[in-house]
Amino acid sequence: MIARGPRTKSTTPTQASAYVSKSEQYLAAAERELGERLYVPATSLAIHAAINAADAVCGVRLGKRSGGQNHEEVLGLLATAGADGMAVAKELGRLLPLKTKAEYDPVDLSKTDAGRAVERARRCVAIGRRAVEAAQAR
Repeated sequence: MIARGPRTKSTTPTQASAYVSKSEQYLAAAERELGERLYVPATSLAIHAAINAADAVCGVRLGKRSGGQNHEEVLGLLATAGADGMAVAKELGRLLPLKTKAEYDPVDLSKTDAGRAVERARRCVAIGRRAVEAAQAR
């Protein structure tokens, strides 16, 4: 049996721009939920914002994004996407462990956890936006 690496999908600059737009929408929704003290959806939305920002960064830096069901695979791909990729990988790596807790576990999340998740997502989205804008300026 041949070992396969992470699955990827080709990504155009237009698609990368769409991913960063989605990341901004998820972030805006996460911030609203945080303001409403709805910490579980705020955290979940923050994670999705960061995942879409990661897809945007990988799209503009590598021309591909992670295509697998395992979101952890994107961390390795981000590591090959330069300084922007490494910065997003750092933040996303801290967010992903909260995904199962936010979306599937019966426990609630704290205001602190949700606030940190939203802040990490903000950093990812800002990096994604800068990467896309820099690619468009070329």
